[in-house]
Amino acid sequence: MPTYDYECGACNHKWELFQSIKAEPEKKCPVCKKKKARRLIGAGAGLIFKGTGFYLTDYRSKSYKDAAKADKSASEAASSKPDSSTKSDTSAPKSSSTGDSKSKE
Repeated sequence: MPTYDYECGACNHKWELFQSIKAEPEKKCPVCKKKKARRLIGAGAGLIFKGTGFYLTDYRSKSYKDAAKADKSASEAASSKPDSSTKSDTSAPKSSSTGDSKSKE
């Protein structure tokens, strides 16, 4: 539910009122009790974005960011080293016998 700003046209009193969107605007001023209140157009509270972006990770603590950076660099270093169990065979292909060999005389 939004908070609306109101102003009285008779006494210039300003106040905020927490109301449903479907609720009718207030007409009565809480100070002078006259029916001269009007709803003001305001920016509202909305969402507050801070920092350089709008991602959840932008609000992480410094210790979390440092640990994630260290973990990332460790995993990159491990992935750049060749693994001996996945070495590919780079030797020349073996010739296969297809029956095209020289005939015996």
